[in-house]
Amino acid sequence: MRPRVLNVGGSSKSIPIPAHYEGWEHHLLDIDAAGGADIVCDARRLGSLPAGGYSAIYCSHNLEHYFRHELASVLSGFMHVLSEEGFAEIRVPDMRAVFEEAVRRGLDVDDVLYQSPAGPITVNDVVYGYGRQIAQTGQDYYAHKNGFTQASLVAALRASGFASIYVERRAFEIAAIAFKRAPTEGQRRLLGLPAPRPA
Repeated sequence: MRPRVLNVGGSSKSIPIPAHYEGWEHHLLDIDAAGGADIVCDARRLGSLPAGGYSAIYCSHNLEHYFRHELASVLSGFMHVLSEEGFAEIRVPDMRAVFEEAVRRGLDVDDVLYQSPAGPITVNDVVYGYGRQIAQTGQDYYAHKNGFTQASLVAALRASGFASIYVERRAFEIAAIAFKRAPTEGQRRLLGLPAPRPA
């Protein structure tokens, strides 16, 4: 049986997910059916899905759409749907990097932080969500209700029971891979993770 990845909040199956999931059975979970979601469900309700059905969760820029007090229910849902050797791959905006860059460049909240394929992205767009997209679609669930630093994301993952967490800061983004238990050698190779350090 092929391993299964649950793409949480990916908006559309036409949006590519990382190449290391090639050959996996890809299920899209989203709150909006318009993007061709396989499962239409709010991530706070993952506990209603069958337990242990997925080897991995891919969650890119979705956790920030939930209030801080809702985060525990989303992450406990991740734990619920993951197999015992499962892992969650998570990407969120890095608020520390955003504010450091804004201060370094003397930017105001409405100044352009960077250029994206969607157009100029302001400091406010990163903090509160992509403002023009929200305004054009009227879908306020795109708005950001939570912000993360590396430390706050790791703390939330640990509090939810993830045993082994790898985290990397990228340009305005935090990328984390959190395992229910220590990763296998095959998982480390698949994800390009370092070998464990000797005790």
